[in-house]
Amino acid sequence: MSPTSAAPPRPANSGRRLVDHFQQGLDAPICLTWELTYACNLACVHCLSSSGRRDPRELSTAECKAIIDELQRMQVFYVNIGGGEPTVRPDFWELVDYATAHQVGVKFSTNGVRITPETARRLAASDYVDVQLSLDGATAEVNDAVRGAGSYETALRAMDNLAAAGFRGFKISVVATRHNIGQLDEFKALADRYQAHLRLTRLRPSGRGADTWDELHPTAEQQRQLYDWLVEHGEQVLTGDSFFHLSAYGDSLPGLNLCGAGRVVCLIDPVGDVYACPFAIHETFKAGNLREEGGFTRVWRESSLFQDLRRPQTGGACTQCSAYDACQGGCMAAKFFTGLPLDGPDPECVQGHGEGALAGVDRAAAPRPSQDHSHRGPVRGQPVLLGMPARRENRPDRMCDESPLAGLHWQPAR
Repeated sequence: MSPTSAAPPRPANSGRRLVDHFQQGLDAPICLTWELTYACNLACVHCLSSSGRRDPRELSTAECKAIIDELQRMQVFYVNIGGGEPTVRPDFWELVDYATAHQVGVKFSTNGVRITPETARRLAASDYVDVQLSLDGATAEVNDAVRGAGSYETALRAMDNLAAAGFRGFKISVVATRHNIGQLDEFKALADRYQAHLRLTRLRPSGRGADTWDELHPTAEQQRQLYDWLVEHGEQVLTGDSFFHLSAYGDSLPGLNLCGAGRVVCLIDPVGDVYACPFAIHETFKAGNLREEGGFTRVWRESSLFQDLRRPQTGGACTQCSAYDACQGGCMAAKFFTGLPLDGPDPECVQGHGEGALAGVDRAAAPRPSQDHSHRGPVRGQPVLLGMPARRENRPDRMCDESPLAGLHWQPAR
């Protein structure tokens, strides 16, 4: 350093840990989940957003571009685009290109139905788009029981297309269930084979998962098995903030070891509603709507819900537990949709407190997700549909029309 130069001033709070800044919230989310549509060709039994039928109130292309402009001004690093199946929106690639051209990176989650060889080559040529393929079984038998007949084959075909195009580092996203915990090594081997990254996500009792959680969530023994496996492989596996409740076993796991809801993450749904957490689609956790004055910036920075979440939490009885500093009381959504108080133990508390708490609640009276766009006819158990509707620019006249085909005309898959 030259004599005339000066060291940059140290901020007054520079001694605080990074996690302390996260707990009090940031001026903009590090990333946000944006569900572009509820339309989906599958009907996964644990779908967090109960997707299937398109909502005719979906944000228009112009509205989506205006949101991207706002995210650019807020300097949001990237968006995690999901659904439903986001690639069935006819303007999907237009929006992806618009986002990357405006310095907003894109990671999108897909079941692979639209990852053709041509699409894979397009993705491989971009430095700002990442792909996350959903797979919930290392075998067709396990995967298709959850995601529907043919979905395993569809996902692997998409992986083959990405690999052939030279796309390296895409994500294989797995929701951990009691039926696939024994396949963790197989998932990792599959990711290695494709030079991809394995991403594990916790099963929450959200959306249709509220009806299947008792059947699908890992047993206590499997929770320990998962923890031990993550301790061994965690540096090579992505988990986000999914498994911080397991840190009560001992050492903290890699990843964000706290609930980021309303602090560093949030959800935008297809009609512009903003929720604190992608797993908590319920009026209790809705902070506002992007179509209201002030847009997303006002919701993120001024909503009373987010302000409350950023204040120090009491933790209730959990603060008396020696493991509280490690698990922070667990997942807000998991507690809410199983009927437990938000200041109570996580339903999968590794100290056993959740099991006792669940025994004292009426599960039938637990809150239900606010939205349900599930298919009304039979979908699961049938072949995966390769043709999806393309949307006309104008919205349907009747906003109460819940048909996924409202305002749509059929366009054959290429």
